Amino acid sequence: MRKNTIDIITLGCSKNLVDSEKLMRQLEAEGYRVTHDSGNPQGEIAVINTCGFIGDAKEESINMILEFCQAKEEGRLKKLYVMGCLSERYLNDLEVEIPQVDKFYGKFDWDALVTDLGKAWHPELSLERHLTTPKHYAYLKISEGCDRKCAYCAIPIITGKHVSRPVEDILEEVRRLVGQGVKEFQVIAQELTYYGVDLYKKQMLPELIERLAEIPGVEWVRLHYAYPAHFPEDLFRVMREHDNVCKYMDIALQHVSDNMLERMRRHVTKEETYALVERFRREVPGIALRTTLMVGFPGETEEDFEELKEFVRYARFDRMGAFAYSEEEGTYSACHYEDDVPSEVKQRRLDELMAIQQEISSELSHAKIGKEFRIIIDRKEGEYYVGRTEFDSPEVDPEVLVKSERGMRTGSFHRVKIEDADDFDLYARLV
Repeated sequence: MRKNTIDIITLGCSKNLVDSEKLMRQLEAEGYRVTHDSGNPQGEIAVINTCGFIGDAKEESINMILEFCQAKEEGRLKKLYVMGCLSERYLNDLEVEIPQVDKFYGKFDWDALVTDLGKAWHPELSLERHLTTPKHYAYLKISEGCDRKCAYCAIPIITGKHVSRPVEDILEEVRRLVGQGVKEFQVIAQELTYYGVDLYKKQMLPELIERLAEIPGVEWVRLHYAYPAHFPEDLFRVMREHDNVCKYMDIALQHVSDNMLERMRRHVTKEETYALVERFRREVPGIALRTTLMVGFPGETEEDFEELKEFVRYARFDRMGAFAYSEEEGTYSACHYEDDVPSEVKQRRLDELMAIQQEISSELSHAKIGKEFRIIIDRKEGEYYVGRTEFDSPEVDPEVLVKSERGMRTGSFHRVKIEDADDFDLYARLV
């Protein structure tokens, strides 16, 4: 064990990652050496930031906690703390079931961990964090919680109501990060489009993004996790008028049949969903659309699924993820619907849907051959520099591989021409 060293492990989404980064900054201010997701954790203290969204994520979190419990029992760890969504949702149960953990913290009280260690919490550092991403990009969390009541989703149960951060706090955080060399910002929230309604009594996302784009040094702003109902229309103008607002939208649509949308409590119709996709393409030419879809929701018929396949073929999403419905206790669907789609049917539908999308993605990738793009370099791997276009978000989207040449470095922008493509990545040369 290394004295005065804390290993932090982050599971789940990028919103959790931001919390871990803020905690790391506070701990470092008190003299700790802090590692993140170390392949060989050796600190005398460990903090696990958990996810509690769906069954697989909960299982991963539990297994990670038990792994560190074993290290503690074997004398390789002195203190073990757990925070995050799983801890928020099952705090009392976890305290009983896993007593080896020294203390559990929820989603919003983890700041107490610092004072429980006998150290001071520094409010003047509230806008600072230790970036775990490459130094040229950062995730920017603009709100917590969610006021949407989708039937399948446990997030509102875990995180509570939507709480927006003040605009000025967000802008100041961006200015500080730009001063540290950050050029690209992934704007995240559980639900972006509701931003500002609680604080300012109106949707403030377009104004916020416009003001972000006007900060000198902000090269790219990319938006994640929008909601289709009551989409803030002025955002189309902002994306058109500001070159540094990426022509990219991550909007989870979940389904398209009216039967499913109503049962899911999505407050949007099939007609409105088609119209929104059409408007994105019309108002922001060349935009890349990313979405997430669900199969096997209670009551989904073969007719519903055929409508979904037809929609995917029509929309030709640049990026698409899909998952099979998993019942989560406490949600509306768990309380009111029977999980009546057999698991083998769910898997078949998931495979069919992703096969359609794989073909579309391949066609869209190969259509880029011969075209030029501006990319940012994330890292070097062997003989290649690996980067992304404005249409690609880190971790989840395809990458661009460029043969190493003089002048290239991590965090730099380059103009490249696409020469080849496979199912996942593009291959390019410098222009």
